[in-house]
Amino acid sequence: MERIDLYTADREKTGLTIVRGQPIPEGFYMLVVHICLFDEEGRMLIQQRQPFKKDWSDLWDVSVGGLAVAGDSSRSAAQRETREELGLVIDLSHERPAVTIHFPFGFDDYYVLTRKVDLAALHLQYEEVQNVRWADKSEILRMIDDGAFIPYEKSLIELLFSRRCNRSAHTRNHTEKP
Repeated sequence: MERIDLYTADREKTGLTIVRGQPIPEGFYMLVVHICLFDEEGRMLIQQRQPFKKDWSDLWDVSVGGLAVAGDSSRSAAQRETREELGLVIDLSHERPAVTIHFPFGFDDYYVLTRKVDLAALHLQYEEVQNVRWADKSEILRMIDDGAFIPYEKSLIELLFSRRCNRSAHTRNHTEKP
């Protein structure tokens, strides 16, 4: 029985936990993490969820996603989920989420990384992932339209692709002249 930490609106752990799957009590929040792995050609590694998964079955998703369990930090949850789902060990000790999205009962951290990944060497977690492949932004946006990809806001997918190369909120350095 997995437990998850409950957070305040300011993202501080409260010291309280609930059993995974229970409703989040009003005024508390949970933490979700996603990892978006890109190759040097700018394509994102995407995974297809198993057909027997309760949520979003058979749909394609970003590289990795999951819930932080009790005791996890955002980084440790992202590292654990990547190891579990893909069999890939990553080090996030010098990384911060590229994007954090607040949703009604939680925080969703998105890590954006460029890595050389040999798809044939991955060990997919049977309970979660049936397939992986590389896809460019236009292909993912088309898959959302076609109902084959989890229906993320298209602007989020565009932002994730943008964050791959640009770690600032600006399009140029403040010392550059327009």
